Amino acid sequence: MADTMEKIVSLCKRRGFIFQSSDIYGGLANTWDYGPFGVELKNNVKRAWWKANVYERDDIFGMDAAILMHPKVWEASGHVENFFDLKSDCKSCKKRFKSEDLKTAKVCPECGGELTEARPFNLMFKTHRGVIEDASSVVYLRPETAQGMFVNFANILDSRHPKLPFGIAQIGKAFRNEITPGNFTFRTCEFEQMEIEYFVRPEEADKKLEEWIEAHFNWYIDLGINKDNLRKRPHEKEELAHYARACVDIEYRFPFTTRGAQADGTWSELEGIANRTDFDLAQHSKISGKELQYFDDAAKQKFYPYIIEPSGGVDRTVLAFLVDAFCEEKVKDDIRVVLKLHKDLAPTKVAVLPLLRNRPEIVELARKISRDLKKSMVAVYDDTGAIGKLYRRQDEVGTLYCVTVDVQSLEDNQVTVRDRDTMQQERIGIDRIKEYLLNKLS
Repeated sequence: MADTMEKIVSLCKRRGFIFQSSDIYGGLANTWDYGPFGVELKNNVKRAWWKANVYERDDIFGMDAAILMHPKVWEASGHVENFFDLKSDCKSCKKRFKSEDLKTAKVCPECGGELTEARPFNLMFKTHRGVIEDASSVVYLRPETAQGMFVNFANILDSRHPKLPFGIAQIGKAFRNEITPGNFTFRTCEFEQMEIEYFVRPEEADKKLEEWIEAHFNWYIDLGINKDNLRKRPHEKEELAHYARACVDIEYRFPFTTRGAQADGTWSELEGIANRTDFDLAQHSKISGKELQYFDDAAKQKFYPYIIEPSGGVDRTVLAFLVDAFCEEKVKDDIRVVLKLHKDLAPTKVAVLPLLRNRPEIVELARKISRDLKKSMVAVYDDTGAIGKLYRRQDEVGTLYCVTVDVQSLEDNQVTVRDRDTMQQERIGIDRIKEYLLNKLS
């Protein structure tokens, strides 16, 4: 399993998916930059999530809240008081560890040195707003996107006039100052969340929780995740957050080799789906003094709706899709590495390749076809190697189709289209190539 993860990390750097942040300065631990293919994959994951949860529904409204919020938001939410980890420092190598990740509370897992007693550390990044750094200027980088939706509950009611049940969706950055186990992009200090706050009548909360669990579990499968690598794990009572009545994690079996990992991988959270009750709206109403209740016209009464929250991480979801799509196939005497990404997620849909780069007329025709396809789909042109090497390169980044322009194309106005997964090739007329590919992609 460790070998699989090493291969994926290597592929990500080699092919421009993910780079170590600040690499030329030795890097900054647990921070990552998304390269040309990585940013396309990441955007495609977010686009697919937004399409399924906002565009294809009538009861979800999108928004984008600010990262910096009034500090009282975090007092009301409980983050100032409750958002911390127990951590110990090594007296020798000075590294810091989460208590829950330690096999023993006495000995450093890195150097064998003595550990300090576990102490609580707040996970929020604190900074100052303005030119004077004092208690009155303290603000925090948000540790979650959820609170931005709760404090805008009344604004959505006043501007869109929705009826229960309805939700607010948001994709955005969050920041947590936590020690990470080093599993590539799975847990980092800076990350993106895909979250929904779905407001329901209290008596409907349990039913709606189950509906969201099924909907999001199936979303991963619909986009190509192997069902055998997914599971639902209900939280035990003692691990529930202070605001939650129930929570179920959708977990993926990653090829991590962390403590306690099984031979067939480590089950780790992709997304948590929780029943937050009415805690958040009641708390913000109490602390802010603003009315955040919902008025039921039929019953002529006000109440705080319960909240069902599907909350997933963009970065760990991207990693799961990369891991699940990674495939090594024996082709004759060679090993073909291919990312069998779903067509909606593949960073590049089509690559146009000239068979002979020293023939100007072939290159010109290939570039013309590429320019035309770019208007309708994500297409690239590449003439930086022999055709076999170009095919392998496109396989590694998950490109769905390769269009090869050869000498015969100059005579019969046809090109060869190669399918990524089957490697089957088909001759298609240049005048039909766009329609042919669009039909495949749809």
